[in-house]
Amino acid sequence: MAKMKDMIFARKILVVFLLHFIISTAASTSSINTKRALKNHSRVSVLHPVQLHNYDDHVVVDNGIFSITIASPEGIVTRINYNGIDNILNDRNENSDRGYWDVNWSDLSDLKDGQLDKLTGKHLDVIVNNENQVELSFKRPWTFAQEKNQVSLNIDKRFIVLRGLSGFYSYGIFERLRGWPDVDIYQGRVVFKLQEELFRYMAVSDERQRLMPTFEDREKGKSLDFPEAVLLTHPSNSRLQGEVDDKYQYSTENKDNRVHGWICSDPPVGFWMITPSNEFRNGGPVKQDLTSHAGPVTLSMFFSTHYAGPDLGMKFRDGEPWKKVFGPVFIYLNSVTTEESPLSLWDDAKEEMLVQTNSWPYHFPNSSDYPRANQRGLVTGQLVVQDVGSAFANSAFVGLAPPGALGSWQEESKGYQFWTQTDEKGYFEIKNVRPGYYYLYAWVPGYIGEYMYQSIIYVLEGRKNRMGLLVHKPPRNGPTVWEIGVPDRTAAEFYVPPPNPTLKNQLYASQRTDSFRQYGLWDRYTDLYPDNDLVYTVGVSNYERDWFFAHVNRHVGNKTYVSTTWTVLFDLEDVITGNYTIQLALASATAAEVQIRINGVGDVSLVFTTMLIGKDNAIARHGIHGLYWLYSINVEHSYLRAGKNALYLRQTRGSYPFSGVMYDYIRLERPPAY
Repeated sequence: MAKMKDMIFARKILVVFLLHFIISTAASTSSINTKRALKNHSRVSVLHPVQLHNYDDHVVVDNGIFSITIASPEGIVTRINYNGIDNILNDRNENSDRGYWDVNWSDLSDLKDGQLDKLTGKHLDVIVNNENQVELSFKRPWTFAQEKNQVSLNIDKRFIVLRGLSGFYSYGIFERLRGWPDVDIYQGRVVFKLQEELFRYMAVSDERQRLMPTFEDREKGKSLDFPEAVLLTHPSNSRLQGEVDDKYQYSTENKDNRVHGWICSDPPVGFWMITPSNEFRNGGPVKQDLTSHAGPVTLSMFFSTHYAGPDLGMKFRDGEPWKKVFGPVFIYLNSVTTEESPLSLWDDAKEEMLVQTNSWPYHFPNSSDYPRANQRGLVTGQLVVQDVGSAFANSAFVGLAPPGALGSWQEESKGYQFWTQTDEKGYFEIKNVRPGYYYLYAWVPGYIGEYMYQSIIYVLEGRKNRMGLLVHKPPRNGPTVWEIGVPDRTAAEFYVPPPNPTLKNQLYASQRTDSFRQYGLWDRYTDLYPDNDLVYTVGVSNYERDWFFAHVNRHVGNKTYVSTTWTVLFDLEDVITGNYTIQLALASATAAEVQIRINGVGDVSLVFTTMLIGKDNAIARHGIHGLYWLYSINVEHSYLRAGKNALYLRQTRGSYPFSGVMYDYIRLERPPAY
């Protein structure tokens, strides 16, 4: 079966090259990069020229496969006609609420909550208009007269339709000029809202796809602890009765968020958001964000504070200038015959994602702010680890991000980031890097901490930077006495309980890897530990079974929560003079404070506090991690004793159901002289 799929894909690639040759011969000025044959479209359809029709208040671009209608000069997509569907978008919505860009922002001089700006264009420029490509620019310049009503950015929203491709590209150029007012910008995205009667089946990955509730199903349901979470009490499809729906249950890490979307069964049509690169996203490769969700809605999240908190927002002060290109992303349309399974559209969308990813950076966007392949650089090297012994940094994450402190890339949104993973011998190659100044950061699964190269790396156009051998020395002050967990920046290895039977999402009912996405798991701690808190005995307990995935508060009734204290019991044969070390790695923190005491519960036994930390909200949003925190804590030997010892972890902020931390890894080390 696998060989057959490879042969089919190879044939598609061959057809694509033939089509590319035919088109290039017909028009030497073509900017098309047709990659593969489209499903169920004849050659005549594929070779149909791209046509632009300009009307008083909208434009229509048609390439013979589909047509797109965009309000002009607003730059809002109001109609997508494809495969017999007059409008894939929800035409019950207002024109401004179908396909649009938006940002969430705050004016510091105004105390009200953040504002939503749909970045409505003011004039249209036709950048390219020929039989092979149409590129449109919808611009909105900012002026001080708009200071209270619009985010202080010059906006340039672009749409590209190519000949022979079943879909369109969109990218945006955001710019601030020097001297503009202070502003905070928290979220930027592209949104498409589809026909509810047609698109009921959503796919985010091979394992995460299902029939979804409608907007009306959610409206009739019961709101739970926050508005996004709804218990479906009267769904239009009885199979959804009693399930919980929450858009955050379908979030995905940036590195895996390459394709997602919707399937219509009659006619069998797919609508997909393909993101071929993460260079313009914020927060690095494991930053989590929204994908598609009930509505039906499909998003491309360029930046947000989700699973991180407001520190990940872009804060512009003292007239700081800035410019960044977001995208292009590819909105892909596909179809099959009525004799074929509509689910095959997902497999085709994955193939198209690979084609688009392998084509990055694109050669056809017409903006000097978007460098093409020959205008970018390359960074290579090898990473090894020196901890207890030496080892190749296998599967390490290595990335370039704007200069900052250790780990600053986690809260970086203004600049570009470029990440890859090493091979089994630690070799890495970071391709297609925009020219600029970067720091090189890395972390290695199985080791705490992270690596940062100590000098700025200058990436030049068309140049290769050879970094040579890089050595990562993870934090360690002495030999390990005991450890809990696996240092991988998540809490995935710990015990994730089954959900309350009345609050299930059936998609995750039988999935171990994604079971943390169930709703209400924070209250399952109380069910397991109604009176006494978790006690873990080193050498006896098993962290996969006995360590709850999140250190949360206990629900004592009437929506009241109290702090909890976990205990780690361990034996020491002897205690030697010197400082012991606790390596405390957190995978998430939300309005939490962890205090560590040893062999006592009073202030005398307090050895450390994190103070109040964290706003990533990963517990409420069904994440298995948020931002990473690492503390190396010195413990005087006088706190310990030969024989039995107890380490107490108290999460002191007890009034809020979602306050808490997720532990990544805990290790006790002896003094180095041992």
